Amino acid sequence: MTIVVEFPPGDPGTPPHRHPGPAFGYVLDGEMVFELEGEPVRVLQAGEAFWEPGGDVIHYQDGNNRDDIPVRFTVTMLCEPGKPMLTLVDEDELVRRRNRRAPRTD
Repeated sequence: MTIVVEFPPGDPGTPPHRHPGPAFGYVLDGEMVFELEGEPVRVLQAGEAFWEPGGDVIHYQDGNNRDDIPVRFTVTMLCEPGKPMLTLVDEDELVRRRNRRAPRTD
């Protein structure tokens, strides 16, 4: 499945979630805050690509890094037909796995 996602200025994006299979993306416009479990937060700008392995890994952030322009990115996700492409992670699981999140500087 390939989709284009757009978040307005300042939008935090999708709450922490995971994908059942790998996802590959490319930032079309703006700047995206990107954070996967075990990796530091980074800002991706238009023209940069990203990927995530899917499965058990939590995708913490995919929001708009800017409060003055939208961010737009395309993502191709692989999964089993008929299964959800995205599953939100509940607060209890985030607490249990907090030791897997990279240290934050904000």
